[in-house]
Amino acid sequence: MDAAAQRRWVEQWRAAIPALAEQRRQELRSLTPERALAAADALLSLVPPGEIGLERRTQSGLVEQQRLLHRRDPR
Repeated sequence: MDAAAQRRWVEQWRAAIPALAEQRRQELRSLTPERALAAADALLSLVPPGEIGLERRTQSGLVEQQRLLHRRDPR
């Protein structure tokens, strides 16, 4: 792809950004709780629970992260 074609490609995407953002807003506005749960379920089913370690299934890591951050707090 030459430089002129690359510039046209970039400009095309820049022009598409507002339309894509509006489409995203419309889809989120129309999202029902049932569809949101179904989508989350579909994502979670991509990795069988047996492949995730027990610690990861019972903890989010947030407590450990906060412990590490507070340790570095200069206060």
